[in-house]
Amino acid sequence: MSRIGKKPIVLPKGVEVKVEAGAVMVKGPKGSLSTPVLAGMQVGVKDGKVEVTRQGDEKQDRAFHGLNRALLQNAVLGVTEGYTKKIDLVGVGYKAEVKGNDVVFSCGYSHPVVFPMPAGIKIDVAADAKAKEVTHITVTGADKQKVGQVAKQIREIKPPDPYKLKGFRFVGEILKKKAGKATGK
Repeated sequence: MSRIGKKPIVLPKGVEVKVEAGAVMVKGPKGSLSTPVLAGMQVGVKDGKVEVTRQGDEKQDRAFHGLNRALLQNAVLGVTEGYTKKIDLVGVGYKAEVKGNDVVFSCGYSHPVVFPMPAGIKIDVAADAKAKEVTHITVTGADKQKVGQVAKQIREIKPPDPYKLKGFRFVGEILKKKAGKATGK
């Protein structure tokens, strides 16, 4: 019995939901998203609420019930508030700048790394005046999955070094510093 799947999704003002064959279109002030309707699920809109019901009581149906409801909730939140991921560039000389539809990173390689901005995603770069070694990157968008994927791809350009902890890291990420080589005589 899925407790999450049973909860109705309350639609905020300005959000429209259309149930089509195999998908649900959610339109709001920040854009529009399409969410698939998984096998064995039915989506209905009544009185400003979206409800997901399942046809069977199989184990997979119960799992898909909560998943489908969570995907719809993420789409509704995305088109109203949007999602953000923040990344810090930690290291001497590490910087980023937005040039047109690309973000150019200087992060210790012999060449600048050019990262193209995907459609529907906005990337902002801000340098911290107090900490001269830290640059902040903010990835924003309506699609939660796409924002997370783009942030992960940016982090993979220069992952944090386990010895000096220099590199690209998510804000709030806890890193464990490894001990250096111990020399004994």
